[in-house]
Amino acid sequence: MTEVTTSEAGAGGATTPDRVLEQQAELLHAYSRHLGAERGRSEHTRRAYLGDVRHLLVFAARRGIDGIDELRIADLRAWLGEQADAGAARSTIARRAASARTFLRWAERTGRIPSDPSLRLVAPKRRPTLPGVLRQDEAGELLDLATVRADDADPIHVRDRAMLELLYASGIRVGELAALDVDDLDLRQGVVRVLGKGAKERVVPFGAPARRAVEDWLAARPRVVGAHSGAALFLGRRGRRVDARQVRTVVHELLSHLPDAPDLGPHGLRHSAATHLLEGGADLRMVQEILGHASLATTQIYTHVSVDRLRRSYEQAHPRA
Repeated sequence: MTEVTTSEAGAGGATTPDRVLEQQAELLHAYSRHLGAERGRSEHTRRAYLGDVRHLLVFAARRGIDGIDELRIADLRAWLGEQADAGAARSTIARRAASARTFLRWAERTGRIPSDPSLRLVAPKRRPTLPGVLRQDEAGELLDLATVRADDADPIHVRDRAMLELLYASGIRVGELAALDVDDLDLRQGVVRVLGKGAKERVVPFGAPARRAVEDWLAARPRVVGAHSGAALFLGRRGRRVDARQVRTVVHELLSHLPDAPDLGPHGLRHSAATHLLEGGADLRMVQEILGHASLATTQIYTHVSVDRLRRSYEQAHPRA
């Protein structure tokens, strides 16, 4: 393993982040390969894990720690404590603690460190938060607005309507939407094949409005197809596959025209779809399958959302609430 020493780090012995990460490049590359090839993590997840590990390595080097085999539980606690003192959110600290545990467990298993110092590392528990959602009438207004705008025959507006209809109808993640290819859709049966977290494939149904919107987009799609389009379902004006940032921009922009609706991104449409399914009487395990949650406990947060909204409606409507 390549070591980082303060004497090598730069002029006057100062440790610089770039120098630290340059000398740990081989270690980080090996860990990235492990996350992708062995654990099936997506590019987005690998990027998040590696960012947390880089943060830890730079912190360790500032403390004069030459290699990860010298890390101790006190160093890890000091790392988390520094972030807490800087005002980092509890969720951020909890995520970084989990990233450190995953990394150091891998390092021990592959013989890079003699023992895992994170075994007794305790991070603050995340406070449970209820996801923001649209009311059913607000979701309808959003999709109506997208439909009206698509009437101008601009192929990108036709695409926007199809993306929003499919996001809300299926509850898929924005990254899953952006990764769709044309042949992932079965319009006759009204289902879409999605590659989710952990490279797990699932089939998700969608309704007639989403099918019509996608059919309209497939008719308009040839007008923006370019040399780099490939089989991508949703394209930008230059013919390249859309990315999650572009989809977020579309959702935020359209919601800005609904003054009373919360400002949500594509994930808000996923939350809304799950909540509305449960409010309509859907089985919790069916919603779990549609969303691609590994654990039913993750899906159960939407039951809390529904109960919370039921309580607010009751308090507004009942004379003795």
